[in-house]
Amino acid sequence: MYQKKMDQDIRCPLEYGLEVFGGKWKPRIICVLNEKKVLRYSGIRKEMTNITDAVLAAALKELIRDELVERKSYDEVPPRVEYSLTEKGKSVVPILQNICAWSGIFRKSDSDHVLAQCEKCDYNASAWHL
Repeated sequence: MYQKKMDQDIRCPLEYGLEVFGGKWKPRIICVLNEKKVLRYSGIRKEMTNITDAVLAAALKELIRDELVERKSYDEVPPRVEYSLTEKGKSVVPILQNICAWSGIFRKSDSDHVLAQCEKCDYNASAWHL
């Protein structure tokens, strides 16, 4: 069995933030849940593009572990599970919107490949003055 040679050593708050809400899929999931408020797994899956079930399930598990997303299970038949942002998760949204706005200024536009979940950020690049 594989064992890490060194324990994880996060000393910088930025490293913690990138560990918790960084990566390819977590920010997109956060933006989707911010716009839709409450979604079932199938609803999140429908809003996301090019994500496998395994990757979505793993990302949701990490977001729940880090208390950015809440998973609410209902005792019904058939079972119903809903996902929503926690207050901690909602506090990340302005950070992601600022990153998106900054990127919108400095990244060349590729309008043929805009992701549906990117439209959920509701950023305003024209508000940035450089």
